[in-house]
Amino acid sequence: MNAHSLPLWVTIPGTVLLVLGGLTTVVGALGLLRLGDFFARMHGPSMTNTVGVGSVLIVSMLTSSALLGRPSLHELLIALAVLMSAPITSIMLVQAALYRNRARGSEQPATDQTG
Repeated sequence: MNAHSLPLWVTIPGTVLLVLGGLTTVVGALGLLRLGDFFARMHGPSMTNTVGVGSVLIVSMLTSSALLGRPSLHELLIALAVLMSAPITSIMLVQAALYRNRARGSEQPATDQTG
C-alpha cells in the first residue's frame, strides 16, 4: 500500500467537515436519548444525521478527487439517496406512530413519562 499525502486544500476543510459531521451526529444521538416522546426523538436524529452524513460525503469526495487527480462525483449519488430517504423514512415512522395512537383511541401524540 502506497502512502499518499493529501494537499493542504483538502486536509483543512476535510478535518473541519469531519469534526462537524461527528459533532452533529453526537448531538442527534443525544437528542434521541434525552428528548421525552417519540415525536420529539424523531426530530433530532433525522435532522442532524443528514448533516453529519452530508459532511462526511463531502470529505470523501474531496479526498478521492485529490488522490485521483480528477473530479470524483460518485458520492453525489450516495448523498442524493441519503437526502431523499432519511426524511421520507422519518415521515413514515411518524405517520405510523400517529396511526397507532389513533387506533388506541388517542388523538394526541403519546408522551413518554419514563424519561
